[in-house]
Amino acid sequence: MNTPPALGHARARSWRRGFPVTALLAVLLVPSGNAQEFPSRPVRFMIPLAAGGGGDITVRAVSQKLNAVWGQSVVVDNRPGGTGAIALETVARAQPDGYTIVMISGTHTARRATHHGRLPYDLVRDFAPVTQMTQQSYVLVLHPSVAAKSVPELIAMAKAKPNSLTYGSAGQGSLQHLSGALLATLTGTQLLHVAYKGGGPALADVLGGQISMVFATPLESVPHIKPGRLRPLAVTSPQRSPAMPDLPSIAETGIAGYEVTNWYGVLAPVAISKPVLEKLNRSIVAALRTPELTERFQKDGVEPIASTSQQFQKHILAEIAKWERVVAAAGIKAD
Repeated sequence: MNTPPALGHARARSWRRGFPVTALLAVLLVPSGNAQEFPSRPVRFMIPLAAGGGGDITVRAVSQKLNAVWGQSVVVDNRPGGTGAIALETVARAQPDGYTIVMISGTHTARRATHHGRLPYDLVRDFAPVTQMTQQSYVLVLHPSVAAKSVPELIAMAKAKPNSLTYGSAGQGSLQHLSGALLATLTGTQLLHVAYKGGGPALADVLGGQISMVFATPLESVPHIKPGRLRPLAVTSPQRSPAMPDLPSIAETGIAGYEVTNWYGVLAPVAISKPVLEKLNRSIVAALRTPELTERFQKDGVEPIASTSQQFQKHILAEIAKWERVVAAAGIKAD
């Protein structure tokens, strides 16, 4: 018998109560979740963000490995907009056969804290956690035209001219948004938030000088830092990044209590069969643990996690609780 994962217990119980016993037995006797046969056709890997950001880069790297292992195409489908709702709602309503999965990030647990009850999906009830792929700090990067060379200098500029410094994010209520809001709250400054449909477009506008700064992943920012197109000030994790040991953490610069860690993971529809869920987990974990991807990610300051489904479930719940506390303490509200 295939049992829905723990995050979907409430929905699963409701689904079983509404089924006649004979119909339920008929469904259970159909061998629809055969992991040995999965995948026998292309798998759709959705990304609720625009192309070019850290999540897009991560998913495409993993998908290339899955293509080779499965002998089937993994179609990467970028669906930005709607605070991630377009992609996530699509997957929540998809057939729970493993052929439609979605990437999420720390942004989506943060967004649940600001938009809870107003999204067309429930991050806890509607999905089965597959695996947490990676974990990484953000890097606070500026356009070179911004004069600040350190976080204290940036804060001084912000205090001298409130709302003169703009920062981009992947959308209202995103983790990038809360990263800037937390910085402003802890320092008593006013930073002007500009929401985009993904981290990629936000980064592009910093590179173009349309906005002052962004909290970007090492994966997407390092290629622009080395040639001087972006100036890094600090990382958002509590400790320095091994990929950028010369950069201080924001907390280290004197802003006590500042800590933000981003991550990417994979979800499937809640009613997915256990054998197919386990095969998705094994395949993605194996891809993440290949020497090529491990070396590539670590070089860019990204830590491969490759967790079990159960570990990822606990992580999601802990992240939601954390951001609910931060949002309440900071008085952050969604538009």
